[in-house]
Amino acid sequence: MIPAHYTADGEDVSPPLDWSYIPDGTKSFAILCDDPDAPGGSFCHWVIYNIPPNTVHFPEAFPTFNSLPNGTKQGTNDFGSIGYRGPAPPSGVHRYTFKLYALSAVLDLEPGAKKAQLEKMVLRRIVGESQLTGKYQRSK
Repeated sequence: MIPAHYTADGEDVSPPLDWSYIPDGTKSFAILCDDPDAPGGSFCHWVIYNIPPNTVHFPEAFPTFNSLPNGTKQGTNDFGSIGYRGPAPPSGVHRYTFKLYALSAVLDLEPGAKKAQLEKMVLRRIVGESQLTGKYQRSK
């Protein structure tokens, strides 16, 4: 279960994320977080890309800047904002999937890209991927 701290019911900050393996040929990483259980279909909570290839840790409360000095860029989530927005399910238990992609290129995408744009760009560039799924249900 995702702690409320990382949701709209809490501080609504991104959780810390760690990974330990960097596949050969990795030039950048990308992360997508979405809710496949949303009433209207998959709902995107975070789009972030061009993460430097030596990165293995994201701190809690990652800043919501369009881009960072190290080249990392953030896209527009389905709330219409830049950066992470946490779970806020209307009812029931929802799953929230964090997908990490190791990519063979730095993506030619401007800050503010949408999930569909990122997915199109990563298709032929994935050298590794991982996934973490958490669940959240609002308390009554």
